[in-house]
Amino acid sequence: MKRLTRAERLLWRAFPSGSWVELGDPVGARRTTAGGNAPREGHSWGPERTVRAEVIAALLLGAREADAGGIPAVRLRGARIVGALDLRGGTVEHELSLSGCHLDEPVVLTGCVTRTIRLTDCRLPALIASGLRAGGHLSLSGSHVTGVVQLPRAQLGDGLWLAGTKIDGDGEWALVGNAMVVDMGMLAMNAHFTGGVRLAGARLNGGLLMEGARLHNPGKDALVADSMVVEDVMRCTDGFLAEGCVRLRGARFNGSLRIEGVLRSPDTRYALHAGHIEAREVVLRPAEAVDGMVTFAYSRVETFEDDPARWPEKLRLNGLVYERLRGGAVARRISWAGRDPDGFRPQPYEQLAAWYLRDGNDALARRTQLAKLRAMRRHRGGLGGRLTGLLLDVTVGYGYRPWLAAMWFAALLGAGTAVFAAHPPRAIKPSESPAFEPFAYAFDLLLPVSVFGQRDHFDPAGWTQGFAYGLIVMGWVLATALIAGGTRVLRPN
Repeated sequence: MKRLTRAERLLWRAFPSGSWVELGDPVGARRTTAGGNAPREGHSWGPERTVRAEVIAALLLGAREADAGGIPAVRLRGARIVGALDLRGGTVEHELSLSGCHLDEPVVLTGCVTRTIRLTDCRLPALIASGLRAGGHLSLSGSHVTGVVQLPRAQLGDGLWLAGTKIDGDGEWALVGNAMVVDMGMLAMNAHFTGGVRLAGARLNGGLLMEGARLHNPGKDALVADSMVVEDVMRCTDGFLAEGCVRLRGARFNGSLRIEGVLRSPDTRYALHAGHIEAREVVLRPAEAVDGMVTFAYSRVETFEDDPARWPEKLRLNGLVYERLRGGAVARRISWAGRDPDGFRPQPYEQLAAWYLRDGNDALARRTQLAKLRAMRRHRGGLGGRLTGLLLDVTVGYGYRPWLAAMWFAALLGAGTAVFAAHPPRAIKPSESPAFEPFAYAFDLLLPVSVFGQRDHFDPAGWTQGFAYGLIVMGWVLATALIAGGTRVLRPN
């Protein structure tokens, strides 16, 4: 190693006690973000603020012993770090804390075993840490990473902190954390990602907090978290924005999934893909209508809370099962169940009706079932089937509105009474016929069996004969519909 500079000697002497070495403004870069003292201007800092990455690596890997009673650590603020900080495959027993620093080259921690690593309010080209095992936490809070952060298969004992972090990505991905295990949660409040965030197969035992986070990857995947496991809450609220598809396919949330921000992805197949997920609670109340298709197909949720007015026109719910449903009037719920872009699907209606029955609201359950049958009539069957369905709908509401048949019966009875009062039929046997009663005659025509005996003694003539035959046919139809509606057996397969 070349001879140490003054800045490096300060760090060398401070390491055994873990003291901070201030090479910039002593108040710290977090509070000094303008002018030449900002990390983004670090390329212009002179030798008095420059430290070689190899000196930091040497200290972390045991080049200097600890003082008695001291806790060694590298704690450096306001430095320009030149060269690659490469600790790949190493075992680091000491904490690394860089604050307000400018790193010329990527930090490489591939396969490294270490304690806490803090790179806060820094500017760096990339972080490459595949297979990193950190007993403490990894923090990039407030930092600006101009490339990708790679953390596949990393194991972080005390969490991943990305509060206020800005990651520009490499054009496709900003953060890659496939199969990552984070025991104390991932905190990404107010983080900005240009490029996708990939967490497929990750396990986040302390939750995923993305309040105020902004994911910008239009036309591509903003978040890929297929088969992710979250033991607590995933919260995307307070100004959360995803431009690009949010993929949660097959993820499991042993707490709750809350999305109350903005989802925009009109140029991808889905704005939100939450098919095959499992969750104790889903709260989906976007700040505005979702721009793009959404799917919750074949998911299982204990409590589902949403605002149906925020759903897009294309929505896949086939196979979604929930125990409790909150939010939305029945009219919007029925519309919610019928937005599958592939056409009619009966299961969303059946699931909604089952929920209303469990909730003790039989009337809404019947209304939902009726809407299902009407939707099926529009999308299935030939002309004959549609006409038959229309007849059943108009007469008895497919068995869910038997009172409609009674109304039709009353209307036809009134019409028949008026017609035959104005145009009485002739008596078949005048000497044996009773006095003609238009109400009783019309009633007898509408019933399959004569009650008052009028139908057997009088015979209409002219156009009233066709009218009488029509009453007889409608009487049979209505009687059958009333019986079937009462027993609820008149339903299409």
